[in-house]
Amino acid sequence: MVTLNRIYTRTGDQGATRLATGEQVSKADLRVEAYGAVDEANACLGLARLHTQGEAEFDAALGRIQNELFDLGADLATPPREGETNVLRMVQSQVDRLERELDALNAHLPPLASFILPGGTPTAANLHLARTVVRRAERAAVRLAQSGAEVSPIAVRYLNRLSDYLFVAARHTNDRGASEVFWKSGATR
Repeated sequence: MVTLNRIYTRTGDQGATRLATGEQVSKADLRVEAYGAVDEANACLGLARLHTQGEAEFDAALGRIQNELFDLGADLATPPREGETNVLRMVQSQVDRLERELDALNAHLPPLASFILPGGTPTAANLHLARTVVRRAERAAVRLAQSGAEVSPIAVRYLNRLSDYLFVAARHTNDRGASEVFWKSGATR
């Protein structure tokens, strides 16, 4: 259980923040960028869920994903340490569940014949927004790993799979693909 008695610390006034380990870093740190984008994606899913109350199972899946995004943020905010114990890390079963749910949603959709413009229903538009933010979080996590920092490969895998899931979920909420808006290559030339 996390207890927050005071919301402001004034640490950020000087452009710094603390990781879950207590280590002080710049707010421009690649690790902060990665978990900040995860937090933003979570807020986008909150917007999408304003429109999913009529689909209890789907709404519950999005709620579970929101919770997992907090887990993911904790994973990214905690640089791996030798001999660590009791550290919240993403696990492969979370990726596997996303894949199963993605496949189940996709099984009821028509094949794609063109790229899709983000939009359609309010739910789909918000899911597309969440998808693009997840892609940004993924790019930030990859940049962090490429900089030499330790990053859980499962965290990166989860982000990659989540963006795929959100794409299919957006199609699902666009009347099972019937309300999609397709890109028309060169249509405005």
